[in-house]
Amino acid sequence: MVDRRRRSLRTALVAEALRVALAGRPRTDPAAGLDIVDLGGGTGGFAVPLAVEGHRVTVIDPSPDALASLERRASDEGVSKLVRGVQGDAADLPEVAGEASADAVLCHGVLEVVDDPAQALQAMASVLREGGVLSLLVAQRNAVVLARALAGHLTEARTALQDPDGRWGAADPMPRRFDETAIVGQLAEAGFMVHTVHGVRTFTDLVPAAMVDSEPGAAEALADLERAASQHPAFRALAPQLHILATR
Repeated sequence: MVDRRRRSLRTALVAEALRVALAGRPRTDPAAGLDIVDLGGGTGGFAVPLAVEGHRVTVIDPSPDALASLERRASDEGVSKLVRGVQGDAADLPEVAGEASADAVLCHGVLEVVDDPAQALQAMASVLREGGVLSLLVAQRNAVVLARALAGHLTEARTALQDPDGRWGAADPMPRRFDETAIVGQLAEAGFMVHTVHGVRTFTDLVPAAMVDSEPGAAEALADLERAASQHPAFRALAPQLHILATR
């Protein structure tokens, strides 16, 4: 229960912002859903709820196990006809999805691990229709610098601060992290216009899970705090993740 609630808190802000962005996307047929591509969407944490809302979602993921779980999840929710799973990665995006075929692309926690982030962003731009929405979620450098310092790993904190990829050392499992200025610049180079940048999980990872589970109203209060701080520049700069909404 605690893990499920914490996962919900971690994704709620992203889901809310994405829902608002999709609601503003013009539709030829107001009764029909949008065409959405979820790159690295795995087991369908975002894809299946979007399908439940009536959207058509193609999930591209390299893991066959994740795609099998996606299929079961979509079946359980009765939206199998709206969800398509395809094994692949960012390099396969234009071929699998098709040029100018999508109203929205989701790229959550993927840009950190691709071979070439700039090339991946170009691929996402190519599959979006004019005015299409990109929902991008990336790990942020500042948070790991602070985390390593608070844990007493001061040399690793300094390394992460200065390393071009925001890594704290050879044992760091994350291939790269971003800062806001750099990722916004990369998006502009790929032809995107950034509309909003939110800090994500600023407090959720810090508040003890036992308190969230046991204190009446704590989960709701934490969600409200996250929402209020998400666009505050000082707190956004310390968030473990940045959620960016942009259009092509």
